Amino acid sequence: MERILVFILVILYFISTEIACNGHTHINNNVQYEQKALIDFKNGLTDPNNRLSSWKGNNYCYWHGIGCENGTGFVVSIDLRNPYPYPLENEYGNQSYMNLSGVISHSLIKLKYLKYLDLSFNSFKAITIPQFFGSMKNLIYLNLSHCGFIGEIPSNLGNLSNLQYLDFSSDLSYYNAFEYSSNLFIENIEWMTSLVSLKHLSANSVNLSMVGSQWIEVLNKLPMLIEFHLHNCNLFKSIPSPSFVNFTSLSVIVISSNRFNSTFPEWLLNVSSLVSIDMSWNILHGKIPLGLGELPNLQHLDLYGNYLEGSISQLLRKSWKKIEFLNLHENYLHGSIPSSIGNFCNLQYLDLSYNNLNGSLPDIINGTEICNSKSPLPNLRELHLQHNQLQEFNSKLHWKLLQLTIFGFEL
Repeated sequence: MERILVFILVILYFISTEIACNGHTHINNNVQYEQKALIDFKNGLTDPNNRLSSWKGNNYCYWHGIGCENGTGFVVSIDLRNPYPYPLENEYGNQSYMNLSGVISHSLIKLKYLKYLDLSFNSFKAITIPQFFGSMKNLIYLNLSHCGFIGEIPSNLGNLSNLQYLDFSSDLSYYNAFEYSSNLFIENIEWMTSLVSLKHLSANSVNLSMVGSQWIEVLNKLPMLIEFHLHNCNLFKSIPSPSFVNFTSLSVIVISSNRFNSTFPEWLLNVSSLVSIDMSWNILHGKIPLGLGELPNLQHLDLYGNYLEGSISQLLRKSWKKIEFLNLHENYLHGSIPSSIGNFCNLQYLDLSYNNLNGSLPDIINGTEICNSKSPLPNLRELHLQHNQLQEFNSKLHWKLLQLTIFGFEL
């Protein structure tokens, strides 16, 4: 009996050893395969500042920008974001950039376990976004912003059903370091409906003029979406209303610097999860909905540079529970500022300049009890009131305001 037991144990030992060896060989083969893929990728790049000088030797998990899965050595992240997108003065006094450029090798598709890819703020001038990115189905994070890509954004990115973060913004107008402007566009946005895991979308300065009103219905179908940024996308006409509001998780909406010529989209008042709204620099007209002040989570509202009307007294009498940033600059608001403004305990920035406000700041202001503070507006740091018809300072509150950064108080 003992001999049989020993024999079984010996057999099990050899079997387990063979399995372990085969598994180790399999992992080693994959490691060599992934290393070669990275080298092929590097060979396609132009790297004038030797950012990839560490890409040599066998231990690629220690190469700059590479992250590996513990235990297996599989590449799970590539982060080659340009750390210095602005021009720098080097030791010789010359301006230099840390841009990578060249060709993005198809070898990246061999990295089967890659989840994170960031190539942002590099200079892939005058090439299109590679089609093969749409086959990298394990990607969770993809950042191709400010890279100088041109042409139509490939619709097969819709295959990336695990993707949670997508940024292909091309707003380079404020980066003097770059010599090119965006030529990216989307003709049919329907492919985005397949991005069922998407939480963050940034497409700033991507031309969406051919999309029409379709964009809102598409985004409304993304069940996980938390924020979208569509600044300067050449969107125009009215802001469309979805057939039904499905933005159950939406926190941030940015549609600034477009050409929307419409009233404020009141369906947003049904999105209680909203934290930040930026609709600055459009052609919005009509009244600002008073319901904005009742959104329970709203912290940031920017309506700068529109044609919106309304009574500032009525607007600021709403609760604005969590508001921290309120920019109503250059609209057509009228009336006097109410004492209830003191209830804005979290307010840090307020811009009411270039409106038609009159009267004076209130002599008595609420808020000391609600804000549990000795003074009203305890967190206010910056106030803009210029180009209204407001009267001069005349109370203790005004001396409190004099301690702030105040820009222009005109009579």
